[in-house]
Parts: sequence; structure tokens; C-alpha cells
Amino acid sequence: MVAFAVTAVLAVTPKGIDLFGACVLGIITACGGGTVRDVILGVPVFWSEDQNYLWVALIASLVAFYGNRLVSRRDVYLLMLYIDGIGVSLFAIQAAHKVLALQFAVPFGPVVLGVITAIGGGLIRDVLAGNTTLLMQKELYAIPVTIGCVLYVLLFGWFPDEGNAIGVGCVLFTFAFRAAAIHWKLTVPAWMESRAKET
Repeated sequence: MVAFAVTAVLAVTPKGIDLFGACVLGIITACGGGTVRDVILGVPVFWSEDQNYLWVALIASLVAFYGNRLVSRRDVYLLMLYIDGIGVSLFAIQAAHKVLALQFAVPFGPVVLGVITAIGGGLIRDVLAGNTTLLMQKELYAIPVTIGCVLYVLLFGWFPDEGNAIGVGCVLFTFAFRAAAIHWKLTVPAWMESRAKET
């Protein structure tokens, strides 16, 4: 949650955004994906039952806005990317588990809503800020999350009594995949890219 809000503010600060806008985008990034998930599921939105999520996102946004010079340092920003990787891994698998427990559109529902929970807030932020969205970049971000959710659904289907172990394993797998992408600057392979028409 903290990493989502901080990286959101850092992503829009170069545009000269003010404090209010930074806080709004920070909260949207941190809570947007889970909000969309809960609305689709028809259950109470998670932050309506525990508003600490909003407070954490708000405080993290304020810290990132006023401590921009410190947080923008390469080593600190790199650390935030890894923390963000942990966040998307946890959010995705937790969401997939929640959807599975509700038996919503299995087997595709847990995967789709797991991915939406993890990256939905970032997509909304990029659209509002006029940035290129995560799905339009070559960076391996959504792919590790998707594979992790698929793996969780498959393993849970085969070993339903080992849910906790499977969940932890899939979180670690997803994070390891994302961390490798950050460390080695891995991108989408060429065979998955579309070729833009030359004019």
C-alpha cells in the first residue's frame, strides 16, 4: 500500500502536480484496484470497512511529495520498486484467494480480478495523469502477476487443503519473477510484441 502510493506520487511529480493532486493519485493507485474488484464482486469495498488503508495511502503520498528529493534518489527509488513488487504479489494472490472463496467466475475470475487488484490502481493513475499505462510498456510487470495468479488457481484446484502454503509459495514466486525483471531489466520478449506499421 505504501509503495503503491509512493511510486504513484513519484510518477506524476515531474508533471508539476500540486499536493492535492498527488494525494488523490496516491490514494487511487493504492486502493483503486481493490475497489474495482470489490465492486465487481458485489461485496463491501475493503477500505469502507477499514479506513486505515486510506490513511496509510494518504500519509505515504504526503511523505513522498515533501520528501521527493530523497525518495527520488536512484537507490531509494530502486528499493521502492522492489517493495512495490512485494505489494503487487501480495495483493494479487490475496485477491485471487478472495475470489476463489466466493466461487466467482472460476477459473478465470480469480485470475482476472487478481491482476486487476494488483495493477488496476496504477492503470487508473496513468490514465488520469496522461502517462503511458503499464500495459503499453515493455516492462515485465503484469505478466509475472498474471502467471502467479494462474499458478495459484491451478495449485489450489489440485491441493485445496494446502491453501496457505500454496498462497505463500505463489507470492514468493510472483515476487521473485518481478524482482528478476527489475534487477536484469527484463522486458516483454520480441515474439509477444506487435509491429507498428511504418508510415
